[in-house]
Amino acid sequence: MNLIITCARHLEPETEEELRGILEELGDSNAKVSITKMSGILTAETKLEPIKVVRKIEEMILNEPWSIRYCLRIIPIQKVIETKIEEIEKTVADISKQISNGETYRISIEKRNSNLSSQEIISKIASKIKNKVSLEFPDKIVLIEILGDKTGISILKKVDVLSVEKTKRNISE
Repeated sequence: MNLIITCARHLEPETEEELRGILEELGDSNAKVSITKMSGILTAETKLEPIKVVRKIEEMILNEPWSIRYCLRIIPIQKVIETKIEEIEKTVADISKQISNGETYRISIEKRNSNLSSQEIISKIASKIKNKVSLEFPDKIVLIEILGDKTGISILKKVDVLSVEKTKRNISE
């Protein structure tokens, strides 16, 4: 998976169809879109670059706000690993080079179907990153998305995660 998509509960089939159409329009007719066992969560595996997909979908919303009806949030994922604290720690250490010297960061964890301690994950990751932390206005977000036994990890800017509702709200202001 390189995208996690959230939608309203019980609208997963409609969201899956919408997402397949969007990815096909963007040039990937073979994208794998899966409805997870978790209510309101889908994953997608696309050959397209996930952050670029998010930007293109945002453009679609800005040009035609009602073209996206079911997707609520679209989150790009850079690495997928097994849900184990050691794996998460090692992977974040490997990709933390994406946080440049002088940039601040924040760790955000979203857990679904997992008993791992967020505090433990945060303290292990934070010990590996030498940059300063900024909870309010970080330059980068170390995003840990735990979906049961699989974990998606990304280091992103705030604008790289698409909230469809916020984007639509900003248009109307």
